[in-house]
Amino acid sequence: MKRRTFVKNTALAAGALSFPNILRGGINQHNKINIGVIGCNGMGWSDTNSLLKMPEVDLVGICDVDEGVIAKRLVDYQKLRTNKPTQYGDYRELLNDKKLDAVVIGTPDHWHCKQMVDAVRAGKHVYVEKPVANTIEECGIMVDAARDTGKVVQTGQWQRSGPHYRKAREIVQSGVLGKIRVVKTWAYQGWMGAIPVVSDGPVPEGVDYKTWLGPAPARPFNQNRFHFNFRWFWDYAGGLMTDWGVHEIDIALWIMEEKAPISVVASGGKLAYPDDASETPDTLQAIYQYKDFNMLWEHATGIDYGPYGRREGIAFIGNNGTLVVDRSGLEVLVERESIGYSNKGESKMSPVAPVTKPDAENYLDMHTQNFVAAMKANDPGLLNTPIDSGSIAAINAQMGNIAFKTGEKVYWDQEAGKFKNNPEANQYLMANYQNGWKVSR
Repeated sequence: MKRRTFVKNTALAAGALSFPNILRGGINQHNKINIGVIGCNGMGWSDTNSLLKMPEVDLVGICDVDEGVIAKRLVDYQKLRTNKPTQYGDYRELLNDKKLDAVVIGTPDHWHCKQMVDAVRAGKHVYVEKPVANTIEECGIMVDAARDTGKVVQTGQWQRSGPHYRKAREIVQSGVLGKIRVVKTWAYQGWMGAIPVVSDGPVPEGVDYKTWLGPAPARPFNQNRFHFNFRWFWDYAGGLMTDWGVHEIDIALWIMEEKAPISVVASGGKLAYPDDASETPDTLQAIYQYKDFNMLWEHATGIDYGPYGRREGIAFIGNNGTLVVDRSGLEVLVERESIGYSNKGESKMSPVAPVTKPDAENYLDMHTQNFVAAMKANDPGLLNTPIDSGSIAAINAQMGNIAFKTGEKVYWDQEAGKFKNNPEANQYLMANYQNGWKVSR
């Protein structure tokens, strides 16, 4: 056999082995893409529901530590398909299902790394919610595992699949805005009020709390730390900095083609609700220094009116103009030449028409469609937000939290993969698995 023919046939065989239900004839009514979901209370189910809008996708396995959540989702699924997914309480049993092509991971952040690594090593493709991990060390482990296995791993930072974000990238990279010196990123969340302090209590019936904790420190059950609100406790997540920050920071660094900062400094705290139950700051500002620009992050709870009148977004501030983009669209604010102390001179650039996102366009659906297309081709290079990109956003967001925790300006050594002369900051880089769980190195 000629070498070229051998290589081609070997590649086809490898693709069939890694994605057994997708044959060379393509998708048809007898050839479904079988998915499972691990953690289906919030975004895990939103992602799954989006995938199920594609007729070639079926759900064959559903896993959650809360039996009540599984029961609710099975009712939801009956409205979409006729098959009955197998129920699991232990995600490792789900991963043993040979029919499974891919899994959606929608568990709390402290579980993402372990479950994603186990999934790709079990031969499954993965859609993992953001932030991809709860520590910088875990981000690197996940990137290595995806690369080593060759599996398709999409991160749930779906803004990358939105056409108007791609238009923003085109405008910034065209150079019309002039030199970009500052990029602003922010999330103002007016809907977030104080979380009342409640006492520890009994574990709800049907909840496997020990498994929910997993590698996190053991502690009594508290309703505030469970389901949605886990985001505001350091054991499981990183607050708004990683919850919303990864979305906005991802777009900022993607457009600016940057990965790691030179330094980070942050300031904030529980300034809006100092006595509520949460641990993470409700108000935070962070300054990132990169080679050619600074990036600012800020978030605030209980307030909707953020920079440029937008509750969330990214602003690319150039010498000629500023591009502001959020989930509703984009606009370009044109600078004018100064005449004395006024700015009523000639425009420094031609106007750019604003873009409004059409209501009919669902960017999450576009993102899951991109995931399925990459799975069909068995090509991670087709992904809009591969695990590498997800890790860059998560690492930068976590650096902001580390600067806040230390109360110091931290300096990053990219070659060494750690902070310079700062043992305390470097301690925060590492995963600290407990309860018998081991980091999947």
